Amino acid sequence: MNENKSENTNQSSNNRSHRFGNSRHHSSNRSTNGNSKNPMMRRVQRRPRSNHNHLSRNRGDKRNNIEIPPVGDAVRIIPLGGVEEVGKNMTAIEIGNDIIVIDAGFQFKDENTPGIDYILPNTKYLEERKDRIKGLFITHGHLDHIGAIPYIIDKIGNPPIYSRQFGAIMIQKRQEEFPHLPKINMNIIDKDETIVISEQLKVETFSISHTIPDSMGLILHTHQGDIVFIEDVRVDNIGGVPTEEEEDQYKRFKGKEVVLLTMDSTSIEKPGWSLSESVVAENIKKIMSEVSGRLIIATFASQVERIVAIVETAQKYGKKVIIEGRSMKSNIEIAKLLKLLDTDNIAPLTDLDNLPPDKVVMLVTGGQGEEFAALTRMANNSHKYVKLRETDTVLLSSSIIPTNHNSIVRLKDNLYRSKAKIITYLDSDVHASGHGNKEELKWIHEHIKYKFFMPVHGNHYMLRQHAELSQSIGTSSENIVVPDNGSVIEIKDNGNKIEVLPMKAPNELVTVDGFSISDVQDVVLRDRQMLSEAGIFVIVASINAKTGRLKKSPDIISRGFVYLRESQDLLREARNIIKRTIERNIRGKRQIDFDALKDIVAKEMSQYLFQQTAKEPLVIPVILGV
Repeated sequence: MNENKSENTNQSSNNRSHRFGNSRHHSSNRSTNGNSKNPMMRRVQRRPRSNHNHLSRNRGDKRNNIEIPPVGDAVRIIPLGGVEEVGKNMTAIEIGNDIIVIDAGFQFKDENTPGIDYILPNTKYLEERKDRIKGLFITHGHLDHIGAIPYIIDKIGNPPIYSRQFGAIMIQKRQEEFPHLPKINMNIIDKDETIVISEQLKVETFSISHTIPDSMGLILHTHQGDIVFIEDVRVDNIGGVPTEEEEDQYKRFKGKEVVLLTMDSTSIEKPGWSLSESVVAENIKKIMSEVSGRLIIATFASQVERIVAIVETAQKYGKKVIIEGRSMKSNIEIAKLLKLLDTDNIAPLTDLDNLPPDKVVMLVTGGQGEEFAALTRMANNSHKYVKLRETDTVLLSSSIIPTNHNSIVRLKDNLYRSKAKIITYLDSDVHASGHGNKEELKWIHEHIKYKFFMPVHGNHYMLRQHAELSQSIGTSSENIVVPDNGSVIEIKDNGNKIEVLPMKAPNELVTVDGFSISDVQDVVLRDRQMLSEAGIFVIVASINAKTGRLKKSPDIISRGFVYLRESQDLLREARNIIKRTIERNIRGKRQIDFDALKDIVAKEMSQYLFQQTAKEPLVIPVILGV
């Protein structure tokens, strides 16, 4: 999802200063000994601004300015995303003149990225070497692994894409939404196929368990040894006992030693074993058999295995399934195309009122409280066709994504107002994660004999906990690498040495913001964060260039700062300060430096407003010479 513009960041900052009256002064140190009319406010100390780490991380890090040397005889691994967050997974593997890329996902926006559509991996390193990229390997079809493809594929030279069938179809369907892009070169991988990239690199695929069909792990056969790359993974089990299928999947590693294991860390902090999907299916089956009204099930559209089980169970009980939600409909169509699902009992939404309530099962999106999703509209009583009834049962078959907590609270509030019966995964075992708990991950570790370990996919604390797990079963701390986005890791000396280079690949934030895709959006994001924290304070002043005096009292526009009608004393004094500041700084001057004058006004007004309110709005002076 990255397109790096060549725009200079410093130039962007300068332009912003002129445009916003040099709002950099807004955060400068301020004395609290001014002429505040409120004696209590004189003692207020300026609070530090929120530290939005992921906006400023690695800015000014001199390690990033050091040129990365040629790879030489080593095998180079560069996580470009997914190791400081859950999402935007992407890793580059470089061997000699060849590069392959594993996954290309995006991350959804959070509270620190207001207005942003998606966050992307930074692909500048790949763009500069795009003629050497031999393939993009997709481990499975979730958006945090495929979502960036339309935004980055052309930038990295449109290399061949290798994916199993379900993921391939999802990628191709998404590409239809970007008709301006060149046609992708899709290669569908059969079960356990090996792709020869070069004499030094062969990529073997193998099946792994997750919540979406056709998930796969990779074994990279290199001259430095074998690298096992396992992204999102769980171990199917019954009461903590892995199934025979799981045992069979990992038999391939028996008696073999690999040089490096990388593995998903998302659920490392959860103890024990995760709930089996078969248990979830049985519990949903029991609920479906007992409800006397409509059953409305909200789950992740990507939980294809669960969706198939729900449709099959509904058919067994003679119920019709109504699908509501674009992504849900899309994945149902893919499952139907691949003959994973019999859709004879799926009915259109228009049939809803013609069916007996006890014969209706609805599969809907919106379990995370997404603003325009089907369940959210039902809960808000704004859905065009569905009004919740007291006899309905709403089943939330999904866990809470941390960044969605507030949205889900609002969703549940509104659902409970409907008086329908609400069942969540906290009430009943109706959701199983696609990411293995600690004991599952440990079980995989024990089935693969490896020399070095690198945890991936997760926040830093997750990676650290996964590293501790590896140490607990005998891996030396010197043989474990916990990477950052952009870390350059090399395996060398016939697989006997792993090293993290002192420099990093470009890893600044890259965002999709409407039609804009850029790695300099942090300037815009900081402004949006400032606006969300304390609002905006706009000053409009007209100066008579001949007399050096204001033509009239300055106009003030404020949004999100204070209620102007109740702050007349504040505004009156603000206008006096503006007038004095402007006239004092232009008196006797033949030519007015408007940029410098705006800087001074912004600084003086920011200091005054903070002393009076302990708030720091974004101050924007607009000063005109007439």
